[in-house]
Amino acid sequence: MDLNVLHIPYGSPMIELCHALRLKGVEATACHFYENAYNFKPDQSLKLNQKSSTERERQIEKFLKDSMNKYDIFHFHFGETFFSDKRDLPILKAAGKKMVVHHHGSDIRLLSVAKKNNPYVRVKPEWTEEKIYKNLETLSKYIDHAIVQDYELEEYISNSYKHVHVIPHTIDTKQFKPVYPTPKQSPLIIHAPTMRDLKGTEYILHAVNALKQEGYSFQFELIEGYSYEETKDLLAKADIVIDQLRIGASGYISSEAMAYGKPVVCYIRDDLVSKYPKELPIVNANPSTICDVLRNLLQHPEKWSELGTRGRRYIENYHDASVVADQYMNIYKRL
Repeated sequence: MDLNVLHIPYGSPMIELCHALRLKGVEATACHFYENAYNFKPDQSLKLNQKSSTERERQIEKFLKDSMNKYDIFHFHFGETFFSDKRDLPILKAAGKKMVVHHHGSDIRLLSVAKKNNPYVRVKPEWTEEKIYKNLETLSKYIDHAIVQDYELEEYISNSYKHVHVIPHTIDTKQFKPVYPTPKQSPLIIHAPTMRDLKGTEYILHAVNALKQEGYSFQFELIEGYSYEETKDLLAKADIVIDQLRIGASGYISSEAMAYGKPVVCYIRDDLVSKYPKELPIVNANPSTICDVLRNLLQHPEKWSELGTRGRRYIENYHDASVVADQYMNIYKRL
């Protein structure tokens, strides 16, 4: 498929996706506009955080012009484009460029909708519903196809775009060597929140303290402020990984942990469980049940390797780069 696709403006998922697309012969470039603390490795970085506001505007203007001469398709992530006011969209549209938007979470999660099926949900305060609706209105005026990673997100934009596609995020399984956990005296449990309140970290910490007081022996590591590679190293060493307890869907950490062959604890909303493939091995827990669920896992170490093996197989079947890339290429063909 002879295509040049530009992915902007940031995020680990788009880096992995571009790797997968290139394996299929698509010229895909992941460009970060800003550097970040996680030390992700995009194909290109504009490093705009090192520029003044005037210089940033000038550099983006030039990058847009250069990109229009080079790329056929523009794949926007997190509901963002070249400019915050979206003034690039009519320019790209008039030039006959093809566009797709990729929403990943807080950029579309509507609290008023989410809390109908989820009493635990939280949203980022900066993403007000007014801001989300305004952004969706502008994007959908110029873009027909939108992508999300699961059905929790799909419901927020099902009426905004002509076409909404649900595609699991991309994992290059070749980059994740599984290390299946075995029963041990003091297993390592890890939790890696990007934002504690959104992930339900306080409930996890409470469960950890309660179980230690009950006499259970284990190590617990809260992963914060680490680079992406450091986080992956800790995931590979873990025996049990706890992801998010408030959102109601599995996150990127869940997928990476399963790729490493780890048992994963995460909250999947009751009404969404049936929309996942039946092989999903995630151990379901919410803020009300996390202590009981974790206790049960600690009491049955013989389950760890089985859950890890099922998780690795699940990622290979549904998230592997070779499987997922084809779904994106099918969308590109429709633009």
